[in-house]
Amino acid sequence: MNLATTSEVLTVGAVTARVAQAIRADCLLSDCTIRGELSNYRIYHSGHHYFTLKDADAELRCVMFRGDAARLRFDPADGLAVRASGRVDVYEKKGEYQLYVRALQHDGLGALFEAYQRLRERLEAEGLFRPERKRPLPRYPRRVAIITSPSGAAVRDMVRILRQRWPAVRILLLEAVVQGEQAAPSLCRALEAVGRLDDIDLVLLGRGGGSIEDLWAFNEEMVVRAVVACPVPVISAVGHETDFTICDFAADVRAATPTHAAELAVPEIGAEAQHHGQLEARLNRALAQRVETARLGFQAIESRCLAAAPSAVLAQQMQRLDELSERLECAVARLTERASHHLARLTQTLAALDPSAVLARGYAILRRERDGKVAMDPADLPPGTLVEARLAGGSRRLVAGEEQVA
Repeated sequence: MNLATTSEVLTVGAVTARVAQAIRADCLLSDCTIRGELSNYRIYHSGHHYFTLKDADAELRCVMFRGDAARLRFDPADGLAVRASGRVDVYEKKGEYQLYVRALQHDGLGALFEAYQRLRERLEAEGLFRPERKRPLPRYPRRVAIITSPSGAAVRDMVRILRQRWPAVRILLLEAVVQGEQAAPSLCRALEAVGRLDDIDLVLLGRGGGSIEDLWAFNEEMVVRAVVACPVPVISAVGHETDFTICDFAADVRAATPTHAAELAVPEIGAEAQHHGQLEARLNRALAQRVETARLGFQAIESRCLAAAPSAVLAQQMQRLDELSERLECAVARLTERASHHLARLTQTLAALDPSAVLARGYAILRRERDGKVAMDPADLPPGTLVEARLAGGSRRLVAGEEQVA
């Protein structure tokens, strides 16, 4: 069969095999050294390294297997300029050609990394990253603004964690473009909008992982200055734990991931309830100790009065005892009143966080009957799913119907 004739219909596998054969026959591509800039560098659990080699004209996928990677003499990172030696071949399963790297050498800083370093050093010299400029996070934020893309996984993770840990928190999503040419102006507009709102206590700024190019908006000077100018504390949560942007240095707190940012933003309701219980117990113990100390003091006065014998001295001591008794009663009353007010505030706080109070206002908790999971999103309840609806007055079994489009 002559696959070169136009009348023949080729399979995908046949075309891929023909391309692979042509590439493997090229002596230059079978052993070559390529200069470029690292991007989207990732190390998998297998120990293999995957990355993109790029320049101003094109990009080339690369893989370095664990054995070859063990011989590296530097830590590769996005933005570094390198020389990669190896062979170009086709990964036939996906029909992609890539460079199989056997050696990687440092070749200086890439253009993006150099720009990153210059801007970071200049802003650091201005004092924008000084520790004393950082603001503490509020212990109990009432309203949290999230600045990110509305369609990414990052926003879903942050909203879920915030509501799980602190149900009383109110969440405001300020939508922004987080990648591309429009990202920096969009992020700045969202940060400036926070300044026009008077009830925001904390800002979560972030997005999911990506290459250095994907995250570059968070290295733009205008975005960094907008973070510094934000009137409320900002938690930066850009990319993965190994990704660092200049916004991370300018923010009040840097989180490793968007999920970590949500955990830093609010306390955990169960731990707070336990803490309040411990405070109440300590207050009761301190009050009891004060009363016992006063009682022992009165006993000592009484003993000295009886030992003094003469009636005049005894009368003076008895009068003194009456005065001290009256002062003790007043002091105990004041301590009791302060303790009662404090306990009342704690009780009010816990009552506000009680899920049953939320149910009493007309809300319901929906759990899938098959696994007991609480539904956080309509996607958790496909049509026909058996649901247990917990209301203020009891529970009902329901069946999920079709989603109604508003």
